[in-house]
Amino acid sequence: MAWVYLFVAGIIEVGWAIGLKYSMGFTRLVPSILTVLGMVASYVFLSLAVKTLPLGTGYAIWTGIGVAGTALGGIILFSESVNPIRILCLMMILTGILGLKLTCTGQ
Repeated sequence: MAWVYLFVAGIIEVGWAIGLKYSMGFTRLVPSILTVLGMVASYVFLSLAVKTLPLGTGYAIWTGIGVAGTALGGIILFSESVNPIRILCLMMILTGILGLKLTCTGQ
């Protein structure tokens, strides 16, 4: 279950990071509340995951999912730039996440 918790935590992290944009610096009530709730939920799932997974692996994968997912969300939702170097860097992050998963000695 730890890997499921970690994946859920990462996906929720993407949601709250995107929510930061919609909250307009926490000046819009509903997006701000949803963003803060997402932050709390993401941390709760991360804490459940690292009860059994190594902390360094769990945290790195959580942030990697957040970084890659948020970058893709920015491209899709906010028309942020897409160029080969940016895509290559995102692929390297995803490769790192996969490498950490495959070499994890925990759960």
